[in-house]
Amino acid sequence: MMKKRIRQWAALCAAVGIAGSAVMGCGSSAPKPDAGSGQTSREAADGTGTGSGGGAHIGIIFTEAGLGGNSFNDLALEGVKKAAADYGITYDEVEPKSVSDEEIIQDEMAASGDYDLIICVGAEQVDALTNVASTYPEQRFALLDATSDLPNVASYSCKEQEGAFLAGALAALAKKEAIDSKMGDGRTIGFIGGVDNPLINRFAAGYQAGARYIEPEMNVLIDYAGGFNDPTTAKTIANTFVEKGADVIFHAAGASGMGMFQAAEEKGFVAIGVNLNQNSIAPDFIMASMLKKLDSCAYHAIASVVEGTYTGENQMLGLSDGGVDVTVEESNIKVTDDMLARLEELKQKNPLFADFKAVQDGNVYCTTNNFFQKSTAIGDFMEDLNKIFQNTDTEEAGYLKKLR
Repeated sequence: MMKKRIRQWAALCAAVGIAGSAVMGCGSSAPKPDAGSGQTSREAADGTGTGSGGGAHIGIIFTEAGLGGNSFNDLALEGVKKAAADYGITYDEVEPKSVSDEEIIQDEMAASGDYDLIICVGAEQVDALTNVASTYPEQRFALLDATSDLPNVASYSCKEQEGAFLAGALAALAKKEAIDSKMGDGRTIGFIGGVDNPLINRFAAGYQAGARYIEPEMNVLIDYAGGFNDPTTAKTIANTFVEKGADVIFHAAGASGMGMFQAAEEKGFVAIGVNLNQNSIAPDFIMASMLKKLDSCAYHAIASVVEGTYTGENQMLGLSDGGVDVTVEESNIKVTDDMLARLEELKQKNPLFADFKAVQDGNVYCTTNNFFQKSTAIGDFMEDLNKIFQNTDTEEAGYLKKLR
């Protein structure tokens, strides 16, 4: 059995200090049905786990950051657990200790033939998955928070910029309303990313755009921890932001964000969490969390296998289909009803722009904070527009930033 091999592999690797443990979730040796033809009964849909998809066996491989810290690994696992409750599926979960371990685990799982679906979490698994999925074309995979063009890999990701837009709007609204004594009357907030890459920059761009939608002159400080498991660096960045006047800081830095929360408690600023609801970690200091619902992604991937609708396509979930959101639950910082109503208005407006060709093509720009109320900038601004219309490089644009 594959589960036995995973246990043996994990024990061996742990002994030499290079690999992580394999945690078995709801393991079963029951024979697997044809998952592609499974039908969900009413009982399974009600959460009793007695549907005809109950024999489906799922494997999930997390990123090297592992579980804990309310990260997107934890969130993905929540989706698997919900599928186990609703469909009666069984699953194995593995926490690699290094990126190099991920391909070994993927290959072991695929070679076993024991899994109806193998879920791989995170962009760091893409290279390994490209090799393994090509080697095992009959094995179905799901890739969360990244994309693949292989026909046997269903990719699920979220429109981070949409959720981050709400987080930025909430930060600006909170400062305008002065809902907490930790917020001053300045116009500076901050963002800490894990690494400087297109995915994390979607968070940054959305956060910046949302804040400036509410307060056009908002100054948004942006920096990166250099990794997703470095709370010390994130704490240092947060302290630097505070020295520069930031009193609301949002992170998209995985476990590194725990350092930002520590800084919030020590320095007395307001924080915004990410992925899961992190508000309860420090409820007097964390105002809200942007929810990136990888649990929905994992759940939908499993449901597609059980219900026979699986296809190797790329799917992006945004505000309109429940892929992202913002929550203030479990925070002791009281967001007003008027502010929540304003966020709801923004959510309702979101679908109005979804069909715009510019949005679909990714040609959406926002002005930088050094443009507003500066009449001398008009000439340079026109030059920026010309670069856009001529489809030339806009990286050097002085007053327009592309939302990625």
